[in-house]
Amino acid sequence: MFEASKLSGNSRQAVSYMIEEITRICRDMGKRAPGSEAERRAGEYMARVLERDCGCRDVQVESFREHPAAFYGYFWFSALFDCLCAVLYFVQPWLGIASGVVALLLFLFQFVLYKQVIDPLFPERESLNVTAVRPCSGEVRQRIFLNGHIDAAWEFPLNYYFGGIVFEIPGVMAVLGVVYYIALGICAICGAGAWTQPAGRVGLLFIPFFLLVGCTYNPFRVVDGANDNLSGCYMGIAVLREMERLGVEPEHTEVGVILTGSEEAGLRGAKAWCAAHRNDYRDVPTTIISYDTIHDPAQLMVNMKDLNDTVSADAELAEAFLLAAREAGVPCRKGKVPLMGGGTDSAAFTQGGFRSVGITGLNHKLEDYYHTRRDSFDNMNETGLENCYRATIRLVENMDR
Repeated sequence: MFEASKLSGNSRQAVSYMIEEITRICRDMGKRAPGSEAERRAGEYMARVLERDCGCRDVQVESFREHPAAFYGYFWFSALFDCLCAVLYFVQPWLGIASGVVALLLFLFQFVLYKQVIDPLFPERESLNVTAVRPCSGEVRQRIFLNGHIDAAWEFPLNYYFGGIVFEIPGVMAVLGVVYYIALGICAICGAGAWTQPAGRVGLLFIPFFLLVGCTYNPFRVVDGANDNLSGCYMGIAVLREMERLGVEPEHTEVGVILTGSEEAGLRGAKAWCAAHRNDYRDVPTTIISYDTIHDPAQLMVNMKDLNDTVSADAELAEAFLLAAREAGVPCRKGKVPLMGGGTDSAAFTQGGFRSVGITGLNHKLEDYYHTRRDSFDNMNETGLENCYRATIRLVENMDR
């Protein structure tokens, strides 16, 4: 039977293993941009670990095609149409309105909802997903996948130099500026009066914010991504490794790992995994626990809403994780990924028809290491990792019962 207490007694060793492996990947395998060779090296390495050290009999490494630069490349298009909205207002107000509507639609579909609107305009690359399953000792009655993403993000310069609040200001002001010019354009077309011209000139104060949106990320610097999200990858790997090492087996629950590529390119790996496995893993109830940036023990949370507050997690699964955390003596609370907060792979799994919930360990108001060079292997939190590990193994034990 599955004994969480046996694994909990070795939680510090498990955390040491996580940090050692994460350090190895960050130091030796290069910068893991979505669709890069370094991402593939890291994914294939972890696949070998799952097969060699974790008792997984079914390890799949699957490639998929994508356009990784499109997700952040959106910001250049946004800056362009934002500026056109202001400039064309003085040429023909309806042209300004049209540009503003395009800017808002791009914001909604490409950035908020993670749709692949402009992806074909960017170069195609190949990324990968890794799936591994460890068998149980008896009849299979359910399956739990532990998920993390392999890739790391391009740096957010404004967050690195000025912090999360300053980082978010250009985006908010850009949306307000576009709405301002659309409203002004409608007023001008309806013959509101001469005041619309000086009001348009006042609106030029939004131009610096429009331009700053285009500087949201640095395409020439990829961060280490130790917390975001090798911590999520090795949460699952460490659980399986300790099960194998200590001879602990669930009786009726298969425990597996899904390692996705190109999450930082708009959840592309999780979306590709759902498309490839649309009809798989339906033989027994299957759930996915998606971990992302497990760092601060005070911020361990179950995200009830994801993908910019637009996708609901599986409520029953969320309550099960909260209960497991309480029973393990681990502080954990409900939260959500808010608008402008992005999304985790859990949202893509949910949209793909799987029961899923996202677990994070950071403040969604953007920590100084979020998508910056501070997200390094020497900036990890052992307590944060250990707490999440203990809650996870208690969850597996509870579900196996």
